[in-house]
Amino acid sequence: MNIAAKGQPNQIEELRALISNHPILPFKINEIDSYDIIFDLDFDDTPEQIQHYIDLKGKLIVVGAVKVQLEEILAEVGTMPSSTIIGMNALPTFINRSLMECCALNEYDVAIANEKLKAIGIETRFVASRVGLVTPRIVCMIINEAYFTVQEGTASREDIDLGMKLGTAYPKGPFEWSQEIGLEHVYETLEALYQDTKDERYKICPLLKTEYLKGFISPAP
Repeated sequence: MNIAAKGQPNQIEELRALISNHPILPFKINEIDSYDIIFDLDFDDTPEQIQHYIDLKGKLIVVGAVKVQLEEILAEVGTMPSSTIIGMNALPTFINRSLMECCALNEYDVAIANEKLKAIGIETRFVASRVGLVTPRIVCMIINEAYFTVQEGTASREDIDLGMKLGTAYPKGPFEWSQEIGLEHVYETLEALYQDTKDERYKICPLLKTEYLKGFISPAP
């Protein structure tokens, strides 16, 4: 089975660790017909790639779909794919896990995806196809609330991280997690959630926004 993947180096590294018994080929657009499964881990940031996948009949395409909703992307294209396209939580730190968090357009795609992914050692948990899926919206909301707590002067980042790990048995504190996920992913997920739901829970903390924007400013020469 030919498996190809595209994405950021840390995402590819996590995927390799998850399916270490199966070689992963670098994605090449001119060889797209030769792949059986394609993982597009940074699809969230390049959803226009859908054009390459919709006519790949018989292929399984697994795309990062946290900041975008599959139905919305396909509605823009105006046609259902002949391939099987499913979404996954491909944010850094969420790929190499015992259960891959996924979403699909219909139960037929779920059945096909489960069969093919199980064959390469991946167990799945399908959730509703919505912006943020389940785990990312919860974790990013917690990180946002932690930023509000620091902004208000209630506690330090170190105290919040330690308190969350000791008090709730979280594997990481919210600030540790935000660094490993990447603050840009946290910000963009929260922004996508707020635009999708208009729920105040996802309104981005000004301190988080400021730190996100600073990431685009080059240091002085």
